[in-house]
Amino acid sequence: MKAVAAPAPRSVALDYLDLCKPRLSAFVLMVVGTSGWMAGGGGGGQALLVLHAVLGTALVASGGSALNMLLERRQDARMARTAQRPLPAGRLTPHDVLWFGVATAGAGLLQLLLLTTPLAAALGAATLLLYVGVYTPLKRLTTLNTHIGAIPGALPALIGWAAVAGRLGPGAYSLFLLLYVWQIPHFLSIAWLYREDYRAGGFRMLPVVDTDGAVTGRQALLGVLALLPVSLLPLVGGRAGMFYAAVALLLGGIFLRAAIGFAWRRGADRARALLRASLLYLPPLLFAMLLDRAF
Repeated sequence: MKAVAAPAPRSVALDYLDLCKPRLSAFVLMVVGTSGWMAGGGGGGQALLVLHAVLGTALVASGGSALNMLLERRQDARMARTAQRPLPAGRLTPHDVLWFGVATAGAGLLQLLLLTTPLAAALGAATLLLYVGVYTPLKRLTTLNTHIGAIPGALPALIGWAAVAGRLGPGAYSLFLLLYVWQIPHFLSIAWLYREDYRAGGFRMLPVVDTDGAVTGRQALLGVLALLPVSLLPLVGGRAGMFYAAVALLLGGIFLRAAIGFAWRRGADRARALLRASLLYLPPLLFAMLLDRAF
């Protein structure tokens, strides 16, 4: 009888990549790049600053994600969706993850400080502190964690702007608010889909305590309704035009339809539709903003 070959061991590099939560970070980095580009008037110097802002923020976000996994390793071990992460699965040690997180976040902060502006570095440090030191422990204490965690999730919109302009302005705050509000229905849809996992892990996400989902559905719907006017704030001051406005209203309408469906009847299919709508909302919206800025 022919022996069956054992599966190849997972690459250590992939385990470290998992620590960075690359799919989550990708959306944040799109905002950093858009914000930095919107802050300036174009040119090679600006492009270099935007690049350093994106790379520096990527390192800070990766380090923060690793430290988050370090603090939540026991909870992750109790949840099916996270039990195979590098720490609970035993492929990396807490010591490995601690030093990776500290070194990666530290390198990102240094890049922001030395190659962009002190304000961008300070905002990067605030993002790291709020995500690891405030949001992470609050996930086990209060259902408000999603709303509080959306603050460090939106701060990269300010980092990109500060990296290029060296100061903040109305355009930066409108992008911050856009990303903040977008996160609410986005993460509520995820929390609803994985509410049993979150319950097993001891996390107080809103859908864990909101057993029939009525409050979750209302908050998701209110978040999308708030997003409609918030998405039009870049028009103030002429930083975006009618093309952007048309795209924002179209995408907002699609997002709103999914939110109404979820609020009306909570179920896995409606929650997935809301999640898909949130994922399909942000990239084309930011692209339309950049196109309006360019032309």
